[in-house]
Amino acid sequence: MFISGAGSNMAALLYASRLPGSLYEIVLVASNVAGARGLELAALEGVPTFAHSHRGHARETQDGAMEDAARAADAQVIVLAGYMRILSDSFVRRWEGRILNIHPSLLPDYRGLDTHARAIDAGESHAGASVHLVTPALDAGPVLAQARVAIAPGDTPESLEARVKLAEHQLYPHALTQFLAERADSGPG
Repeated sequence: MFISGAGSNMAALLYASRLPGSLYEIVLVASNVAGARGLELAALEGVPTFAHSHRGHARETQDGAMEDAARAADAQVIVLAGYMRILSDSFVRRWEGRILNIHPSLLPDYRGLDTHARAIDAGESHAGASVHLVTPALDAGPVLAQARVAIAPGDTPESLEARVKLAEHQLYPHALTQFLAERADSGPG
């Protein structure tokens, strides 16, 4: 799992992985930020961690370091949980169909940043979160699951973000489990 910050989605996935019947195990939490708070939580919970700062490194070099750590941990799927780096096309191709991301909007609407403000400004009735497969195009991969969150009158980007984050914490473990179950049903590969 790749993170860049506090790791709230990582924590949701980690604790869900420990419930009876879980189809996945977190084998590594890796970050491009050495001091990411999520690394502290992962280490506390006994999950191996890895950090490699992206600063001063070409994208391919950074991706290579993260990939080496994932392969050394025998990761089968890369889960992006607040990883705030765009992966190189070559990395995405090597892991094609095995990289998941969560995005704080109802894709295909509001790709990229500032999703909550953009949804409010557009007068949308709902915002939400989407789990999708990662492709070279930003936030454009096939959507695996979504959760809708109503936009309240007077919502600010911060108040909406807080509710969407709660939905994300429910959605991501569910979507990852569903994805892995479908992979298992389709056989090897």
